[in-house]
Amino acid sequence: MKKMNRIARSATTAVAIATGVAMFTAPASASPHHPRHEAFDAPVFVQSDAEDGNTVVAYDRADDGTLKQQGVYATGGLGGKLDGAVVDKLASQGSLTYDPAHRLLYAVNAGSDTVTVFAVRGDRLVRRQIVTSGGEFPVSVTVHGNLVYVLNALDGGSVQGYLNVAGHLVKVPSWHRDLGLDPAATPQFTHTPGQIGFTPDGSRLIVTTKAGGNSFEVFRVGLAGIATKPVITDAPDSVPFGFSFDRTGRLVVTEAGPNAVATYRVDADNHLTKVDEKATGQTATCWVATVGNDVYAANAGSGTLSGLRTRQDGTLTSLTTTPTGAGTVDVSVSGDGRFLYAQTGAAGGVDAFRVNADGSLTRTGSVVVPGAVGGEGIAAL
Repeated sequence: MKKMNRIARSATTAVAIATGVAMFTAPASASPHHPRHEAFDAPVFVQSDAEDGNTVVAYDRADDGTLKQQGVYATGGLGGKLDGAVVDKLASQGSLTYDPAHRLLYAVNAGSDTVTVFAVRGDRLVRRQIVTSGGEFPVSVTVHGNLVYVLNALDGGSVQGYLNVAGHLVKVPSWHRDLGLDPAATPQFTHTPGQIGFTPDGSRLIVTTKAGGNSFEVFRVGLAGIATKPVITDAPDSVPFGFSFDRTGRLVVTEAGPNAVATYRVDADNHLTKVDEKATGQTATCWVATVGNDVYAANAGSGTLSGLRTRQDGTLTSLTTTPTGAGTVDVSVSGDGRFLYAQTGAAGGVDAFRVNADGSLTRTGSVVVPGAVGGEGIAAL
């Protein structure tokens, strides 16, 4: 990696110009209705996906988990909406991703095919950079060390890799892969890929294809980037959507087809082996977050969160079902594991919950996010 970084440093300027990197040093404008606060250690950031100008709204988190708006930060790009989407414009997970090692926040601009990079300074954001996404309609971002990959949903789907060089992303043209999905499949919101994510050790990159492929595409990651072709694990009729990992590193996936949560083992040959599946009894089970071995799945059609727990062997047991506002979409857990935040796409809000020792959730409040009806993308620090 040291050798790669030396090469990238010498080529940063040329690559930036060739790939359309736009760098910014001035902070994006904040809401005039909220005075400046002191640096905040545990903010929550929410993306609006507004099609006339995407924004990220910053919230201070109180000790009881409730939220207070701090500011609104323009990404410099446009939000977008997939055909057929109602409460979930992007139909994806991971569209707003925090990089704790570099204290950066990545926001997709689906309507302008770009990704905005913000520096995180307490509860404030400074727009550092806008990069092209390397494809059409970016919907998900993942990071491991100095590697960043973006998932593009349209035109058959693609992934594009970047190298973080001194806090700026450098697009690496050879780290682009097409997913080979049917670009004409409809409706778009169910037939486009849903999420991209590294395994916890960074050795593999996983993509869910939803109904477009009913499969997982797994790429081996090496010093030269990702493998030329993925290993594909078929998951017929499951519509794999969002995923996370439990404490043991086991894959935890939402299945929008049967409205279920499933656990998978990532095998040495890059295939996935299903360990267990548990139906939620809800509708549109699409997003998921984990707290240790506790799992929380968001059900957009029911307006609920399903709580489950993974046992040591990977089997699942159901915990509780918790109501939310209408159109539950993306979810995020605070870094200390004490609070869970769920976006409610129908009203463009966020519901806050305290995570109890038994895995149950206690609602502590809610906020309406400016301009975020149908929006997705939330990062709780």
